[in-house]
Amino acid sequence: MGVSISELVKPRETSFSEFSGKIVAIDAYNTLYQFLTSIRQPDGTPLSDSNGNPTGHLTGLFYRTTKLLEAGVLPVFVFDGVPPEFKRATLEKRHDIKVLAHADMEAALKAGDFDAAKKFSARTVRLTKEMALEAQGLLKAMGVPSVNAPSEGEACASVMVREGIAYAVASQDYDALLFGAPKLIRNMSVSGKRKMPGRNEWVETSPELLELPEVLKHLELTQKQLIWIGILIGNDFNTGIKGIGPKKALKIVRACKSLEEVVAYARAELEYEFPEDVFAIERFFLDPPAVHDEYLEFGKIDKEGVVNFLCKKHDFSEERVSRTLGALAKNVQEKRAQKGLGEWF
Repeated sequence: MGVSISELVKPRETSFSEFSGKIVAIDAYNTLYQFLTSIRQPDGTPLSDSNGNPTGHLTGLFYRTTKLLEAGVLPVFVFDGVPPEFKRATLEKRHDIKVLAHADMEAALKAGDFDAAKKFSARTVRLTKEMALEAQGLLKAMGVPSVNAPSEGEACASVMVREGIAYAVASQDYDALLFGAPKLIRNMSVSGKRKMPGRNEWVETSPELLELPEVLKHLELTQKQLIWIGILIGNDFNTGIKGIGPKKALKIVRACKSLEEVVAYARAELEYEFPEDVFAIERFFLDPPAVHDEYLEFGKIDKEGVVNFLCKKHDFSEERVSRTLGALAKNVQEKRAQKGLGEWF
């Protein structure tokens, strides 16, 4: 879900060549949820193997990672750890939405309305620990490192960029900017297409780069004030104030010198009392739990391991997987002359 500040920021359209040879920290859960939502059967049911195990996340991860490597991008996937206590309300709300969506999906299937069933099914997506572990196993076989964040994956990825471990965060959400990531890449899909949330519709996209210093300069804000906007309009940790959108929030925080003043304004002018501890939320954005001095090691592709995992265990086409791996190996071979590339394969 994340914080909705798209109308305030102006990303720069770019291409994958700009990120060639650079380490990009990818919010793993955000990405896997996208795959589970978009890669489904025509009636909306999850793509699965012969044993009924969901495979949409593995399909998307394998082909997306392959394309990124072919483009010279060095992906590192950062997985969520334990969520902060103040995220509980958001997680409970998401659970309730999934329960209602599942009932709507079943009703649509019974009525033979497959378009509606597919729409509702996208809202029922669950990413289990077992699925996340499978994704990490596939990445390891592909020679791509992953990181287990102590808490929020996007927060940890942002700190990695702040500390120079990675070049940029890749995520569809804008939260990385609130976490202080100097660079955020959106639309990290080599296919050039992105599924619209909640609709069975795809749009053409290009990678977009947002640089925090430029965002703050354009908005005439500090990072703390950007966080206050997120608190006013709502984010993954608090619901926000009904009727306060990004532009109105921008006007409010420009007139405030502290979060205390923002809270006082909400109480006096909007008659709103934050039910959450917004000061703890501010501290979490400024200094989230994260790994530090992480050593990222890119290894060789274990072709046999990838084939066994995807094809023997999950019924992927061995011909297609082998062909994809062969094309990747050939592509990497051609890039050996480029600095750093080819040493990992």
